Amino acid sequence: MKIMKFGGTSVLDAERIGNTVGIIIDHARKEQVVVVLSAMRGVTDALIGAANQAQNGDDSYRSTLSEIADRQESALQELFATGKTSAAAVSAESVRPKLRELLEELEEILHGVSLVRECSPRTMDLVMSFGERLNCTLVADYIQFLGEPAQFVDARTLIATDGAHGRAEVDYSTTNERTRAVLPGVEGIPIVTGFIACSRDGSTTTLGRNGSDFTASILGAALEARVIEIWTDVDGVLSADPRYVESAFVVPEMSFQEAMELSYFGARVIHPSTMIPAVRANIPILIKNTLRPEAPGSLISRTSSQGKTITGIASIEDVALINVEGSGMIGVRGVASRVFRALADADVNVIMISQASSEHSICLVCREREADAAVASLERELARELESAAVERFQLIRNLEIIAIIGENMRGTPGISGRLFSALGNERINVLAIAQGSSERNISFVVAKSESRRALNTVHRAFLEEKA
Repeated sequence: MKIMKFGGTSVLDAERIGNTVGIIIDHARKEQVVVVLSAMRGVTDALIGAANQAQNGDDSYRSTLSEIADRQESALQELFATGKTSAAAVSAESVRPKLRELLEELEEILHGVSLVRECSPRTMDLVMSFGERLNCTLVADYIQFLGEPAQFVDARTLIATDGAHGRAEVDYSTTNERTRAVLPGVEGIPIVTGFIACSRDGSTTTLGRNGSDFTASILGAALEARVIEIWTDVDGVLSADPRYVESAFVVPEMSFQEAMELSYFGARVIHPSTMIPAVRANIPILIKNTLRPEAPGSLISRTSSQGKTITGIASIEDVALINVEGSGMIGVRGVASRVFRALADADVNVIMISQASSEHSICLVCREREADAAVASLERELARELESAAVERFQLIRNLEIIAIIGENMRGTPGISGRLFSALGNERINVLAIAQGSSERNISFVVAKSESRRALNTVHRAFLEEKA
């Protein structure tokens, strides 16, 4: 048995839904599958927008709702106009009332929000749930229309969470028990809503963005699936961002740890937190392309058998570097803790840290949009040290990018750093900061944004492209 998850681009419109359903049916005829679906692409954002409009007393939420309804009706008409008959006697006329009922419920909720001018996190979760509920209702009935057994399954009957609306914590014990009791008894193909769950008090919760991937991972672990397939609009995980590195290619295999590192640095991989149930259960994850189902994809598993030292290159754009410098910091206990406390107080996320053994400076990298708040908080926290010149200055450098080379096979392999910085040096690319964890899976360095494209291509040539 396997889990098949399809994202918003795979169910964008009638054409994409038809293509996706063809893939589902083809696989379901070969082995038992559980299907997890996202909302149509853009619908969740539209729902959030409608809720905010209603909260602000803006009647344009009705227009947004009408646009969502039009997309559903358009897909319904195109899908059910094929002329095929079904043993289940499903038709557009039998499906339309189900969709209309959901849309009317959504309209009532948004009307209530507009009256009280408030959309609580609990209400927002309920509003966002309609994207998946509408789409799964449509797809499940369309599969039946084609003559294949299928059943809509609301994930709120399976996945139990706490009441932290917006990003709920999963109660795995209850969830596993419910999943194992319900899904094996579903007649035909279970079409499960991604992203949504239910709290102990019965209210709708959501699992955060990328929540449908999380749903697939949760169900896969509960059912001890053979594999979890994540179907998207790319052939797999690429060795680098193809917007900047034209020679980037699909990486056929990688480890869970490599995938987590790559996704942290912005690569289009399944989000690290959504992988956790699959990692714990040692269930491989296969990234596939809905538009090119014949492509082999990328397999993420416990180990990586690909032979290259470096698996991939990723980067984080729009970052800034803050240098905290001062001779009075040398040997003084507690300075680093105060620096990080100041950043935490300003709600600044530190992406990268580097400190020389001389303790003369601490180098921090954060998102550029957080840089001013970070410096202001540091100035308040270390005001006395600045006055006494124990801390000499805070140097802020903007318009930077972090680049990371990532690979399981880097561990214990000598010469990686030498090759990396030799290649960058030969191209006269200046490196402002460097960091490497003890796991040896990742070497990160900071360059000017103006040099990032050249740096990415230089490193890709040095490690990942076949030599003539």
